[in-house]
Amino acid sequence: MTINKLKSSFWAIAKKFSNLNFSIFLLLCISIFSTLGTVIEQNQTLEYYKNTYPNTNEDFSLLQFNWKIIIISGLDHLYDNWWFLLLLSLFFLSLTSCTLSRQLPSLKYARNWKFSKSNSKLEKSINLQKFRRKYISNIIYSINKKNYFLFHQKNKIYGHQGLFGRIAPIFVHMSIILTICGSLIGLLCGFTAQEMIPKGEIFHIKNIIKVGQLARLPINITGKINNFWIDYNTDKSIKQFFSKIKILNNTGKTIIEKQISVNEPLIFNHISFYQTDWQINALRLNIGHKYNIQQTTEKREINGKSIWISRIPIKNKEIIFLVIYNLQDNINIYNSNGKLIDEVNRNQIFYINNSLIQVQEIMTSTGIQIKTDPGIPIVYTGFLILMITTITSYISYSQIWVSIGKHNLHLTGSTNRGSLAFENDFILIQKSYTVSITNNHNDEIRNFEL
Repeated sequence: MTINKLKSSFWAIAKKFSNLNFSIFLLLCISIFSTLGTVIEQNQTLEYYKNTYPNTNEDFSLLQFNWKIIIISGLDHLYDNWWFLLLLSLFFLSLTSCTLSRQLPSLKYARNWKFSKSNSKLEKSINLQKFRRKYISNIIYSINKKNYFLFHQKNKIYGHQGLFGRIAPIFVHMSIILTICGSLIGLLCGFTAQEMIPKGEIFHIKNIIKVGQLARLPINITGKINNFWIDYNTDKSIKQFFSKIKILNNTGKTIIEKQISVNEPLIFNHISFYQTDWQINALRLNIGHKYNIQQTTEKREINGKSIWISRIPIKNKEIIFLVIYNLQDNINIYNSNGKLIDEVNRNQIFYINNSLIQVQEIMTSTGIQIKTDPGIPIVYTGFLILMITTITSYISYSQIWVSIGKHNLHLTGSTNRGSLAFENDFILIQKSYTVSITNNHNDEIRNFEL
């Protein structure tokens, strides 16, 4: 008795969760908050939100959308916020309960052969057709010509067409459930790190940006950036930038090595290494063939373009500026008054106040994003099933019933969509049957005359 009560309680809760209005409400909430997450930049610094969404009113007001509301509500990290995950979980439960309590039973019902139980039900059909001549083989042939699957039982016939269109919505539900499962697995078990690594240096995974509660960080991974370079277009804009990266074992031996670029990552043990950014760190200079120094650079934005400036003190308060526009062009040299005094290449010797100076290297760093998301294969599988089943759900599911009574042959049918096409097929079945029974009748007359 207790088990029956538990089952009853379970299905009662499941039916409440499977309510269509409740599911639509949850989906609407998820859509609205996802739109906010797209508009509001995610995982930025507090200073960024203060500058972008300033609080113009000293008194905290819910009517004014500012950085305080963003931080307090968690809209700065929406997709791993507890209440957004709760919405996803409720939507997941709603779809799952709907699938278990409604969709799967309807799938089982769709596979049954639904013979009409009585002629009285057929009499109530809107598109019922009656034929006085009863040739069961002829009606089977006429219906089968329109590619219906037919089942015959005594004096009843049942046929259906487009069963995929009938069961596709069930798999649409299951694909959405699969996609949500993959997303939740990625949020809980994935991590993202961003490293800015100088060319030729060894690195470990340290700068963790985002990590799931159940994620395992690969702290024993060691990598090295062998090289970094940029390809430019004819207008000096960046075409692509590349890094040659290798993963090392505990003894320093190479396990795997690959040249990566944007959209061409290195994948090792389900961990992806993406090329995302780059920067100029410093200039390595030689002074008078005696001293080697490293002079840092400062990045500036001018007219939407990035430049890097390195300051070199000469004597007293005199300073020269080395300006780098890209890794391909010459390095421009300006005096403290902003006047261009020279242009030099790397390794080219030039003189400032009789001092020999040589730019030996432009020291660069490559930005590598390191991430793992174990839910991605599940999400991709869910989307693939969703696309296929969404298309197949537009296939019309049509049914035809035939019942042979004492005096008439009853023919009727129905469809869930594509009514015009079904009506056309239904008329062609009637015509085909009428022609066939007429031919049969004529043959019988000839045989009788003979």
